[in-house]
Formats: sequence, C-alpha cells, structure tokens
Amino acid sequence: MASLSDILYKVNLRAVTGSTAVDITDVVTDSRKVKPGACFIALKGTVVDGHDHIPAAVNAGASAVICEVMPAEISNNVTYVQVADSAEAAGYVAHQFMGEPSHKMQVVGVTGTNGKTTVSTLLYQLFSGLGYLCGLVSTVKYMIGDKEYPSTHTTPDAVSLNKLLHEMWKQGCSHVFMECSSHAIHQHRITGIRFAGAIFTNITHDHLDYHKTFDEYIRVKKSFFDNLSPDAFSISNLDDKRGTVMLQNTPASKYYYSLRSIADFKGRILDNGLSGLHMVINEQEVNFMMIGEFNAYNLLAVYGAAVCLGEEKHEVLTVMSSLKGAEGRFDYIVSAKDSIIGIVDYAHTPDALLNVLATIKNLKKGYEKVITVVGCGGDRDKTKRPVMGEVACEHSDKAIFTSDNPRTEDPGQILKDMEAGLSVENRRKFISIADRREAIKTAVSLAGKEDIVLVAGKGHEKYQEINGVKTPFDDKEILKECLELR
Repeated sequence: MASLSDILYKVNLRAVTGSTAVDITDVVTDSRKVKPGACFIALKGTVVDGHDHIPAAVNAGASAVICEVMPAEISNNVTYVQVADSAEAAGYVAHQFMGEPSHKMQVVGVTGTNGKTTVSTLLYQLFSGLGYLCGLVSTVKYMIGDKEYPSTHTTPDAVSLNKLLHEMWKQGCSHVFMECSSHAIHQHRITGIRFAGAIFTNITHDHLDYHKTFDEYIRVKKSFFDNLSPDAFSISNLDDKRGTVMLQNTPASKYYYSLRSIADFKGRILDNGLSGLHMVINEQEVNFMMIGEFNAYNLLAVYGAAVCLGEEKHEVLTVMSSLKGAEGRFDYIVSAKDSIIGIVDYAHTPDALLNVLATIKNLKKGYEKVITVVGCGGDRDKTKRPVMGEVACEHSDKAIFTSDNPRTEDPGQILKDMEAGLSVENRRKFISIADRREAIKTAVSLAGKEDIVLVAGKGHEKYQEINGVKTPFDDKEILKECLELR
C-alpha cells in the first residue's frame, strides 16, 4: 500500500480532480484486474485504448485513475489524474509503488539488435558463479536466483517488470541483468528504473514494422543511454559503426570494447573452432566454451560490465571460461552415424544470419556442404525478407525457405517475399517448403557425411504460431529426431 501523492513522484501532471491523499492497494493497467483501492492506468494501445475501460475500473472499485484524456463522467469517490503520457506515467508510478526496487540492486540493461539474450544470460551466469544471487529478465526466461519463470516478453510491461524486480529484491538479489528491447524503451516499460549500467551490442535493420524508419530505431535505442544517470556506466561496441553515436550524449561514464581497434576492453581471437574460442582479452590469454566471432563480442561486453561493476579481472575471466551462453544460440548436435553437424540458432535478422553462417564457414574444413533452413515471421518487418533469402543462399550450398511463425499471414506469400531478393545465380540454390518439420527433414536427407545443417530463426522457442494458434514445435528436438532417423 502507498499514498497516491507518493507514487505520482516524477510524473508529468496536467490536472488532478479529487484528493491525492488516498491509499493505493495496487497499480494495474488491465481493468479486469482492478480490485477495491487500486490505481488504474489507462494506456493507449495499438489495438485497445484503456480509456474505454475507465468506467469498468471505477465500477470495480478503483480509487484512482491515471489517464491522458479526462472521462466525460467523473465519480466523486475517485481521484482522476490527467498526464501527458500514460505509458511514461505507468513506469514511474509502478516503480514508486513497488518501493523503487532498482535503487536497491545493481541493474544492468542490454540493448542492441543481436546479442541481448546472450549477453544478459552470460552476465547472470557469471555473477551467479562469482557468488551473487542474481535476477535475469530475458527473451528465453526470467530467473530469480535458481528459480525459473516463463518469459512473456523480451521486456515485460512496466507494472509486471517492477513487480518482478521487487520480488527479486525481496528474494535477496544483488544484481539484475535485463534485456531492453527497442519496443520496451519506446513504450516506457523501463521508465523510472535506475540502471547501474547499460550495454550496446550492435544495430542492424529490424523492427521497421514498428519503428517505420531505421533512423527512428536508432534514436529509440540511443535514448536509453541518453537517460542514464551520471553515476552509471555505459559500454558500447566500437566496431559497430553506430557504437560511438549511441554514447554521444550519455551523462554516464563511457567505455568501449573492440576486436579491431584500441579500446577499454580489447580482444583478439587466436583460434575459433567447435571446441570454443581461444582469445586474448586485455593481454590475458583465455579459452572459452563458446563459438564464433559474434560471441567474442558478447564475451567482451560481459567482461567489460563485470570490470565496471568492480569485479576482479582474473577471477572474472576464470569463471567466464566455463560459461555456455543462452539456449537456442548456436546450439549444436553431431549425429553419431555420419558426423553431420546440426545447428539451431535464433538468428532472425539478416545480420544475425550472416554472423552465424560466417562462423560456420570458419568451422569448415573445406569440403562440407552447408544447408540452411530459414523463414521469416509473419506480421513483422517485411523489408528484411528478401535480404534474409539472399543471405541464406549466398552463404550456403543449399537453402530451404520455410515457415517461421506465420502468425496471421499466408506462409506462401512470406516465402515469395523471401524469394524476391534472390539473384539469378542464387535462384538455383533454394527450394521452398512451407511445412517447417518437412523442411528440416528434407535438409537432413540432403546432407552427406560431415555436412552442416543450420536451422535458423526460432532458436529457444518451443512453439509455432499459425493463425493466432501456438502449437508445440522445438527446432532442436525435431532436428535431433531427423538426424537419428537417417
């Protein structure tokens, strides 16, 4: 319970009708969850406008309503607070109501197009290995210590997120590592949270269905760093051409990591194979269990964050050497019969797919074929579809275009969009099979001894969404079955 006047701290108020000296029992954005004494925040969503549900919230016993537009009918028993932006207000209000949990822990946010899940997960594993009780907020799962909870979004809504952070603090967590998606930043899901540090991995074209332009996508990512406090740290990828732009106006301390330039956290790859990465980091030689140049960058970001959080460098590298990364990120299995390497990866952007295929190329001994199974999600950024198709064909011996999560779109049309980007030469290298299980089965049947089959796009996901229905589907399990049945 908290006073309404207290939880309105930092909120941009336009008008108040009624008293703010009322006790609030809960903060909700869903009118169906309103109980007597709750504060209902009316959010303007893309499909539903919470303002339409203010009467229902009042009838359910809400003591206060926060909204952008005052309702026509005002109840004498309710306090109405008009704000400039309900989503922004929700962030501040939820954080205050839950007792400012981020002020009591070291919260580190990770943003970028690719690598967010891996970096967040590695940080969680590292600090757990260093003896801390940690929280994790990721695309794959939420963790409080060693307790796992299913993930609903990359970054939950403001109310759910602050309740999760409060629970992490209550359970004794000292550190929290969190993915911060561009949607979450733009929709104010992380507004009000105090970050001890923030990490930028990279940026490539993605989510243009939401942000409309690449410049807007960049601006949203950059705003995360612009709003850090002066006592926070910021870490950016110097080898990304927008790495310095991200930290341009941040009041936080600035640090950079790089494989190619002089940086605060400098890495060099000595060897990269199926056994892992052999690297030099800031003149210290170390072996890692993870594979690929893209993971070398992820490891540098993790090392940099640990150093910024005050951990001893040698101990950090010692623990890091045994870390395995996130589920569905370059997960591989080797068939007993023909030594075919099957790889499952979450790569769902052109840049991520290119990185994975470049890593596979470096693992090849020279004669193995690479067969890639890939699709594109429905109801999402259509501009990347032809690019994904071209990348898959250009860097594979054979590509099989298939369904990812078609959602409400026609799978056949998605495949045509992917085919549209192919050069004349690459048109000879692909086939389209809409059924994902059949596509994986076909890829395995086409593979010969020691060939490599990559199944990209869904990674850790255990479902496939078609026409609004989610049915069980696990790329790794199906790939494993197909390899065993050869």
